Amino acid sequence: MAKVELKSVVKRFGDVRVVHGIDLEIADNEFIVLVGPSGCGKSTILRMVAGLESISDGEIYIGDRCVNEVDPKSRNVAMVFQNYALYPHMTVHDNMGFSLDMAKRPQKEINEKVRKAASMLELEPYLDRKPEALSGGQRQRVAMGRAIVRQPDVFLFDEPLSNLDAQLRTQMRMELKKLHMKFSTTTIYVTHDQIEAMTLADRIVILKDGLIQQVGTPVEVYEKPANVFVAQFIGNPPMNILEGTVARDQGRLGVRTKRSFFPLQEDRKNLWEGQKVLFGLRPDAIKIGDSLNRIPPEWRCTAQVELTEILGGQSLLDLVVDDEISLIAEVEGRVQMQAGSSVEVGFCFDRVVLFDPETEEALSSVAQLEGTAEGTTPERDIAHKKEIEVHTN
Repeated sequence: MAKVELKSVVKRFGDVRVVHGIDLEIADNEFIVLVGPSGCGKSTILRMVAGLESISDGEIYIGDRCVNEVDPKSRNVAMVFQNYALYPHMTVHDNMGFSLDMAKRPQKEINEKVRKAASMLELEPYLDRKPEALSGGQRQRVAMGRAIVRQPDVFLFDEPLSNLDAQLRTQMRMELKKLHMKFSTTTIYVTHDQIEAMTLADRIVILKDGLIQQVGTPVEVYEKPANVFVAQFIGNPPMNILEGTVARDQGRLGVRTKRSFFPLQEDRKNLWEGQKVLFGLRPDAIKIGDSLNRIPPEWRCTAQVELTEILGGQSLLDLVVDDEISLIAEVEGRVQMQAGSSVEVGFCFDRVVLFDPETEEALSSVAQLEGTAEGTTPERDIAHKKEIEVHTN
């Protein structure tokens, strides 16, 4: 078990720079997830930590040792790949124990470690089978077991669940979290799936074009996105983004859309009248019906329903405000409304995020607004459980 630190790490392929001076500290025992769209550099970063990809500039530390010139086999990391990478001619037992066999460990030790890992992963009945006789989920567990028996300092996962069906992915996510809680080994996990990131991570690293956009707990990146990219990448459906202008109405500073005015507190020193802003609101922060009782009248407006989608315990409403602004609301229960009908909606105004329309950076983490709206909980102000700063060049 060890911490991992990347210091100004750069990766170039010829003249093309794909990773731009990444600085990142990962604490001992931390489960950190690298997430972002295809081509953002997340798998390249993972492969550089593993030693499978050389770094162009910077330093990588595992524990207190700089591993820039250390061979992959000597870094004491274990990597689980998307495609399982099992030897088809070997049994499950031999696949799981292969690294120990190559290290010339005694057969008794190999058998004990393999059986212990197989018991944790519910693979004991399959130890004598070959990979072709296993399901996709079983093969993935074998790949995980092969990593576990090595007892590495760091686990590295490169989109390990992307080949599984939706139900099995959900099951395997839970298994991965349980395994991490049991082993408490530093884990770096790469995925493009935000649900995996939100459910597994102690902290999430959101990447775009080889740069870190934000690092934080799942709650922080969801409620306090650093920019518009994070706001719309994290969350499904993504955050609603509206255009507005800072204005004053009856002495109160607020944001005006085409027809509506939403008041802010007077102490917003970073805002001025006439300033253009982007107004971000999560779909689950838009309320209808009885939920409106705790929303102040000034944070309500009338919307037209374009479409309703029932997702079981929740429903999605496609709404239009001010005749032209499209919003998606995520509400509890099975809600069915006719297209074209009108509905009063209210915004949980303590969850509004304002962005600069030119830089698309957040003007503040969360808009400082009056009152307390439905949905406010202490969890929304949760602090990092690990005080680790992460920066980018």
